[in-house]
Amino acid sequence: MAGSGGDEDETHSVERRRLRGDGTRGLSLADRLNQRLHRLAWRSPIHSMRLSGRYPLQLIDVPADPIPGRPKAGRALMDGAMLFGQERVPIDSLKRGGHSAGFAEYRHSFGWLRDLAAAASREEGAPVAEAIARTWLAEHARTVADPAWRPDLWGRRILLWTAYAPYLLSSGDEELRKTLLNTLARGARHLDRAADSVPQGVARIAAWSGVIAAGLLIPGGDLRTAHGEAGLARALTQALHEDGGLATRVPAMQLDLIELLAQLRAVYEVRARPMPAAVSGALAKAVPALIGVVLGDGGLSSWQGGGPGSAHAIAAAVAASGVRAEALSPARDWGYQRLEAGASRLVMDAAPPPSGALIRGGCASTLAFELSEGAQRLIVNCGGAPGLPGELAQGLRTTAAHSTLTLAETNSTALHEDGSLGRGVGEVDLERSEARDGMTLVASHDGYVRRHGFRHERSLTLSADGRTLSGDDRLVPAGRRRGLAATPFVIRFHLAPALETVLTADAHGALIRPPEGGAWQFRAESGTLTMESSVWIDPLGRPRAAHALAITSETPPDGAAIGWSLRRVR
Repeated sequence: MAGSGGDEDETHSVERRRLRGDGTRGLSLADRLNQRLHRLAWRSPIHSMRLSGRYPLQLIDVPADPIPGRPKAGRALMDGAMLFGQERVPIDSLKRGGHSAGFAEYRHSFGWLRDLAAAASREEGAPVAEAIARTWLAEHARTVADPAWRPDLWGRRILLWTAYAPYLLSSGDEELRKTLLNTLARGARHLDRAADSVPQGVARIAAWSGVIAAGLLIPGGDLRTAHGEAGLARALTQALHEDGGLATRVPAMQLDLIELLAQLRAVYEVRARPMPAAVSGALAKAVPALIGVVLGDGGLSSWQGGGPGSAHAIAAAVAASGVRAEALSPARDWGYQRLEAGASRLVMDAAPPPSGALIRGGCASTLAFELSEGAQRLIVNCGGAPGLPGELAQGLRTTAAHSTLTLAETNSTALHEDGSLGRGVGEVDLERSEARDGMTLVASHDGYVRRHGFRHERSLTLSADGRTLSGDDRLVPAGRRRGLAATPFVIRFHLAPALETVLTADAHGALIRPPEGGAWQFRAESGTLTMESSVWIDPLGRPRAAHALAITSETPPDGAAIGWSLRRVR
């Protein structure tokens, strides 16, 4: 709800909101059985018969791919290796398997075609693309099985095969042409029935996008196009909140969503057909949500297992979407609140973690924040990336890996080894206010109430000039266990790499100097301030050594409060 509060000369607006999680901690047994049955059905003779039929002699048109590739990965392909994140595999070893899930998806989706095109002309890159495609077709064209025939990967593959047909079909190899077009047609028939068998979210959106692309680019596809548009409209409604943010609450997935819909937009454009209102409307909402979690360097703030990503890729995706928008502020169900003043940008996680039925690898990050000044990141979360070692990836999910309060060395939401989330934060109360002298977020969560009898409340105020951030962290007795015992806690502020940080002699302050720009003074009103070793996952998915400021203290049974501030001093 929104309204005004206080003196009109001091407070312009106040908005209060309560966000609740859906309580789902994982896929139900029925959901898991349904997905398993779908995959078993793929191997049946009936499904095989459904895939049979005529194949197109050619595509109606070749859409442009508006999303730029990675030249470094493209050059690796020209040198005989496939590069994804920190994994580099010789092309002639791809069939051996043993790769990470992210690498396998990159290979089977043919996402590498985009990277190849970024590094080589069609004449130079076509022999490489055709050689990889021949190997893949020989291995997977006739065998309907995971992961190659997973519907979301088929959806992406159709978008990329059609966009990069000149790289795949330029040599005049009639056998390759026949096999690829036949497999494309079989994949489209597979998607007609299987698109809804993948989990709700970006995966299902990718599958239905492939149905539409096949309908628009393979002759005789009007009925398929209509079928795909209806399916995509359902998938978008299920996946997105009203404010345009994904229910998974993963900024990296939000970027992926926008790239997918921008690719689909290019397919409609090449056919001179308007994109359906349900799709264009979803895209128009999704872009502001993404911009709302971008910091001053153009990269994403790090949430739910994702890192900053490439600022160039983010800007390119927004441009390709065709949506001209400002950052979503204030967010509602998306949950990432943004404060912006002067050169400073702050993003706070002010919502419960995503549903365990929607995501694996969710994090216990409630009430954490990140802060940048200009292009310099100051306060960060540790972040994450695909392909990290299991123990490190699990550690990066913890509350301690985020810039927030950790009570009794436990997570605000339980983290399971299989990547799912357990009990913890069920609701977040949020109040956002704007006044002449600055903007304030006040939020609280119930993640520690059941186990420890305290509710965590955090207040953040960013001054109107962006040069001062004032914070207050409180532990308020709540629930049946309230007032049982004194409990230790730590408030961490993870610092971006390359910041020079010196503690003051009184153990209550620190001077933080970026490589360029002004210094910042951190002060804690109470507790003991120390510096810990930390880690930050950079835009390339690499762990980098960093540090964190940590305020340690203990709350008595009747609760505690610690004020702190971060002020630009030079």
